[in-house]
Amino acid sequence: MPVSLRKSPSTGSLSLTPLIDVVFLLLIFFLVTTRFEQEERDMDVNLPQASAAQPTTFKGKDIFVTVTPEGLYFVDGKELDASEVEAFLTSVYEANPGRQRVMIRADEDSRTRHVVAVMNACNKANIRNYSIATE
Repeated sequence: MPVSLRKSPSTGSLSLTPLIDVVFLLLIFFLVTTRFEQEERDMDVNLPQASAAQPTTFKGKDIFVTVTPEGLYFVDGKELDASEVEAFLTSVYEANPGRQRVMIRADEDSRTRHVVAVMNACNKANIRNYSIATE
């Protein structure tokens, strides 16, 4: 004896509500992460000129340390002093040993001692892959 199944109208359609929710969550995620990454590069710093400057390529996340003309250090949008920069770089190296890179963005009017302090903090944290940003 054959069994007949009746299909209700709701079983034949696909609900788009969960799909729309996921798309909106992804959109929000990408907007927020793009904004945080852009803030570090948008700080008003006049980089010095270099005639042989070349773009660098690196697979991984760069750490940007910005040095202002007043000698203030900014990492990930937070103001840190020299000892805090060293502690931060040490913790970053421990999380990703041997593959971390630091980009020092120093204003052209900043003192050399502030840049050297960041380079010294990199050396103390065993980060040997660091460079100074130029235009």
